[in-house]
Amino acid sequence: MGNSSRKGEGEEEEEGGKDGEEAVVEAELPLGVEELLESGDPVLDLSYRKFKRLPSRVCGLMHLEKLYVCGNSLRTLPVGISQLHGLRILALDFNKMEDVPLAICQLTNLTRLYLGSNRLMSLPPELRNLQSLRCLWVESNYFQRFPRELYKLPHLKSLQIGDNRLKTLPPDLWRMEALRGLWLYGNRFDTFPKVLLRMENLEILDLDRNKISEFPSLKRLRSLRLFSYDHNPSKDPPKVGEEVLLVGEGAAELLEAREARKERRRKAAEKEAEELALAGEEPVIHGILKNSSSKQATAEAAVTVGDADVKEEETLVKEEEEGEVELPFTDYDGAELEYDEEGVEYETEELICEGEGFEYEGEELEYERTQMDYEYDDGTRGTGHGETR
Repeated sequence: MGNSSRKGEGEEEEEGGKDGEEAVVEAELPLGVEELLESGDPVLDLSYRKFKRLPSRVCGLMHLEKLYVCGNSLRTLPVGISQLHGLRILALDFNKMEDVPLAICQLTNLTRLYLGSNRLMSLPPELRNLQSLRCLWVESNYFQRFPRELYKLPHLKSLQIGDNRLKTLPPDLWRMEALRGLWLYGNRFDTFPKVLLRMENLEILDLDRNKISEFPSLKRLRSLRLFSYDHNPSKDPPKVGEEVLLVGEGAAELLEAREARKERRRKAAEKEAEELALAGEEPVIHGILKNSSSKQATAEAAVTVGDADVKEEETLVKEEEEGEVELPFTDYDGAELEYDEEGVEYETEELICEGEGFEYEGEELEYERTQMDYEYDDGTRGTGHGETR
């Protein structure tokens, strides 16, 4: 009896190994799954249920909008999954897929697709059908070349392709103009990919755990807000804009020096405002004088103080008055790096990057670099491996 049972399981797995084949007999559903299938909830979480095949009844749940089937032993999906036209989020992390099931490529309303921690080496050309896709996770797979199929996805904003085997990036990667977040940690880059300097819309760039010994100036990436380069053999932090948050060797000292400069500027502006108020001049707005008579008072104040740093601040204020520079700021609005519509979670439209002693909040993605918990917006949780992500 026991041998027969094991044989049946093996046959079911073999029949499910090819896309489109249906199992003759489905295994009994785990406890509680029946209730989930009948609940009518647009969110269905079947993660970590030890499925070798997705229950065929799922293909009839036309009301589904979010489907999580992480941490099972799936090698493919039934063809019928393509009927779920309302599906917007599909999570298949931590399975055993060697190819992307073609049925997925017919889910044209998908905005987020999670395929991390499988056995993928490439993406099918049919992926171009997913024209609504904004977020794709394919981390912890076996990609040796960057998948050019992604060029056909005009709205893709967040690409997580860390922990793969990439050594180079294609020179025309800049064509992916919609990209706002790019995770390349844990690959095999030994030099900084120069094409990244042309991707001026990037807001988040992660190159942790590669073999890059020198970074170029990244000041031309004017949209950049977070750059992580930890665990590379580089000796010095790269040059970045004043508003960029850095994570890596030497970043703490650089950020401290930056904050000290900002504090000096703030104090200089306050002192200037006080002196102008005593002199009966017009008020100062954020340290910027409103008329030319105020400029004269600024120059006199700098001479009386005689401090080199304050003179430096005087020059900065003058330039700001003339429209040449702007005061640096520390607030970050978080442009639209979306990762879910409903909260800060695994597939949310907010972003939380957690490292040691640092937290970054913007609008999109959540990732951790060591043992990682995925938390979905319906309160379920799963575990996985990322990077300090």
